[in-house]
Amino acid sequence: MGSCVIIEHSSAPGAAAAVAAAAPRLEVRDLGMTFVNNRVLRDVSLEVRAGEIHGLIGQNGSGKSTLAKVLTGLYTPDAGTRVSVDGVDLRLPVQPQESRQRGVAVVHQNLGLLDNETVLENMRIGRLRGSRFLRRINWDQERSAAGAVFERLGRSVQLDAKVGSLHEEERATVAIARALQDAHPGTGLIIFDESTRALGRRSLEHFFKILDEIVATGTAVLMITHRLEEIVDAADRVTVLRDGRVVESGREVAGMSEADLTALMLGRNLRDLDRRGVAEIATDAVPVRATGVTGLAVRDLSLQVFPGEVLGLTGLAGSGYDDVPYLLSGVTAAEAGTLRVTEGITVELPGLNPAKAIAAGIALVPEGREHAGLAMTMSVGENIGFPQTCRAPRQLRPIAIAPERELVTDLLYSLDVRPPNPKALVSSFSGGNQQKVLLAKWIATEPTLFLLHEPTQAVDVGARHTLVAAIRKAATDGCAVIVAGSDENELALLCDRILVFSEGVVREELTEDLTPDRIVAAIYANGSRSRLRQRNQTNVQDDEKEAIV
Repeated sequence: MGSCVIIEHSSAPGAAAAVAAAAPRLEVRDLGMTFVNNRVLRDVSLEVRAGEIHGLIGQNGSGKSTLAKVLTGLYTPDAGTRVSVDGVDLRLPVQPQESRQRGVAVVHQNLGLLDNETVLENMRIGRLRGSRFLRRINWDQERSAAGAVFERLGRSVQLDAKVGSLHEEERATVAIARALQDAHPGTGLIIFDESTRALGRRSLEHFFKILDEIVATGTAVLMITHRLEEIVDAADRVTVLRDGRVVESGREVAGMSEADLTALMLGRNLRDLDRRGVAEIATDAVPVRATGVTGLAVRDLSLQVFPGEVLGLTGLAGSGYDDVPYLLSGVTAAEAGTLRVTEGITVELPGLNPAKAIAAGIALVPEGREHAGLAMTMSVGENIGFPQTCRAPRQLRPIAIAPERELVTDLLYSLDVRPPNPKALVSSFSGGNQQKVLLAKWIATEPTLFLLHEPTQAVDVGARHTLVAAIRKAATDGCAVIVAGSDENELALLCDRILVFSEGVVREELTEDLTPDRIVAAIYANGSRSRLRQRNQTNVQDDEKEAIV
């Protein structure tokens, strides 16, 4: 690990020079990355200073996650690349044990958790130590160590629960806690690669309070994110990638807006999506109506949504809003409730399963595309075609390949999936393009009721623009849409009405002035949306009182 030298307040002429001469916590020079004949990173250089939060942004496919995987040894960079920590060059490809010894920790986009193991085992893997004589693990000691990290995060997670049984926010919390437990004051670098994407507002605010404490000691953070608010509010400097190249390196963030960052990412200004305002909703049409829905955290819920309407569901973590899409689609068995899809189709929720739901005109876009929405080792065309295959007649006759191919091709172009190649493996696509494929998969079924859970999570601003437009078009075409989400900006863009949940029931309905601030105030019982971090006016390296070397 890097050493920590504290320089007391001094007028000695060498003090300022010592600060200026401090090596960057992380330095990358001339990084290139080539897959076969495709060069995805070109001459990338980056400096992360001790005691700063450094943002790394760019569109999906710009190379951000590829850079993170080079820094953690998953990929071998091209010859000529140099990576150093605290002035010490690392061997390439990066050796995970060596980088960990230098204090580098990472939380990958897919979180890197073992679903079949417990929270405790995931937390302490690689850190377990046997007793000196019996070589037995002291599990009480391990539980205490893991519990202390969660307590610091202000979160409670069952240590004996299997990680695969957790909600996305709980999974993200476990992965973040695992990285934070190795942060020692004054040393090290933590890389967060889209790992905050599932955190609700209050969890996100608390997370950045913890980061502020960590970087105040001199530990550095490299924050890779699509949430531009995180950069504007919390980052000290930002580096921008576009098409595998650095277009802005280490720019001071103070004074920048999300629009400024968007222009740097895209190379052009992107017109903001208008708020939905007043949509043309056919209130004389037959609404989709759920009655007496009970299951998981939800208690005796009744709601209706008209064709052409987008209904938002939100609330605090555990309030039940995010259970609704899974209860209405048969993914999770309900204890009670009925769902009238059309005048002639009513289903009993306790007996509903996904196959019956699809047949009834219900489609679900789940959260967590990597493990719940897509078959990552199969092609784009196969993924989009799955629901069509499920709805095909049972008779032994071949599937009509030509119409399916035409449908898939049309959807890839309408949703701007890049590249629009039905035969490409979905795992080879960027996160934003994967999300477009997931949405296309269910738009293809022409559902009567469209259920979406965090539909724009972890996508860049350009992909978000496309996804929001596609969801709106589905509503305009006559679909009843329900969106469960924790992102107040997304809900404000998409929704005509919003139901705010508390302890399994609807506490408030919002019908007008659906601004992000009003949504947050309703979720947190008239609370307010705090700034994620009060950025220091001076960087720790320029502080005359202290230098981290």
